[in-house]
Amino acid sequence: MVNIGFIKMGNLGMSQVINLIQDEIAAREGITVRVFGTGAKMGPADAADTESFKQWNADFVVIISPNAAAPGPTAAREIWKDVPCIVVSDGPTKKEAREAFEQEGFGYIILPVDPLIGAKREFLDPVEMASFNSDAMKVLSICGVVRLIQEELDKVTEQVASGKSGKDLELPHIFAKPEKCVEHAGFANPYAKAKALAALHMAEKVAQVNFPACFMLKEIDQVCLTAAAGHEIMGAAAQLATQAREIEKSNDTVFRQPHAKSGALLKKVRLYEKPE
Repeated sequence: MVNIGFIKMGNLGMSQVINLIQDEIAAREGITVRVFGTGAKMGPADAADTESFKQWNADFVVIISPNAAAPGPTAAREIWKDVPCIVVSDGPTKKEAREAFEQEGFGYIILPVDPLIGAKREFLDPVEMASFNSDAMKVLSICGVVRLIQEELDKVTEQVASGKSGKDLELPHIFAKPEKCVEHAGFANPYAKAKALAALHMAEKVAQVNFPACFMLKEIDQVCLTAAAGHEIMGAAAQLATQAREIEKSNDTVFRQPHAKSGALLKKVRLYEKPE
């Protein structure tokens, strides 16, 4: 049995499903998944609370949070450095910082396409937050991010199942730019793929728009207008992602990759095909 732990600090779009994607119909054998979450907060005190999760004895853990270079996620890595650990985050985007993760023994999947929300009280309420995250999830799922992460986590799971452990595990080191993500989406139609790639670029742009609204602008009209613009970009990206999938559906070429009970990846394209 492979024990896989997920530590969720704060929230990314990908945080919603990352602990579900290796066992999508709750029928996979050979893995057990547990989650420790700190809600929307991600400070050092929240990181300290994750130490109690060590009692579960995970074979490897995934720490997912915004901005992995922030004090809270940094403190969490210090706590979990003796356990094989994969960092999933929207940053750091600088190569030197990612190389430091690798030198310290951490795996990482950095997602600049997982968008920064317009987190200002003047604009954001629970409904707006949920709506934004649903748009983000539409892009992350259809345009290749979910499958990329699923495949990488499966690779580590397979290593543990084969008898590897600790420092012998080969962890991913991936900077998931739009072009890399879309290659995992399995599009057959080039126009569908182009729409998906456009959606990913738009999702990446959202952070550039929302960052000033969150951390720099002060006047309420500037804050609200800028954050609203970022959320409109995210909504438009979700529409493009939906259009891309509709093209594939109209051609009966939607690529599916379900897990067998054993954890092996099966494949199918036609709707009435059996996964093999």
